[in-house]
Amino acid sequence: MDMQQIVMEIIIQSGEARAYAHEALRKAYDGEFEEADKLIAQANDAIEKAHNVQTSMLQKEASGEKLEFSILFVHSQDHLMTAISEKNLILEIIELRKMLEPVLHSCTTK
Repeated sequence: MDMQQIVMEIIIQSGEARAYAHEALRKAYDGEFEEADKLIAQANDAIEKAHNVQTSMLQKEASGEKLEFSILFVHSQDHLMTAISEKNLILEIIELRKMLEPVLHSCTTK
């Protein structure tokens, strides 16, 4: 892959991860926790794909291969970091929703 393809792959996979994570949060707010868990798994898969591309670049540079510097590559790293952070925060919110679900459910059925 050339640098442009690498950058685009990281950005695309990071965007997919964020989209899956945000959809998972919407499902959790609706009490659809199994679906939320599936979407988080899809977010994790997308993050893993982006991370693998990033890691291959880091390994090349660590082994002494000279890589061209690209501000777009740095930008793609921002996308990946943001996707990971958002997914982690959303996961925490989902876990809180799971813990609160019995309380929320009892309040709406009275």
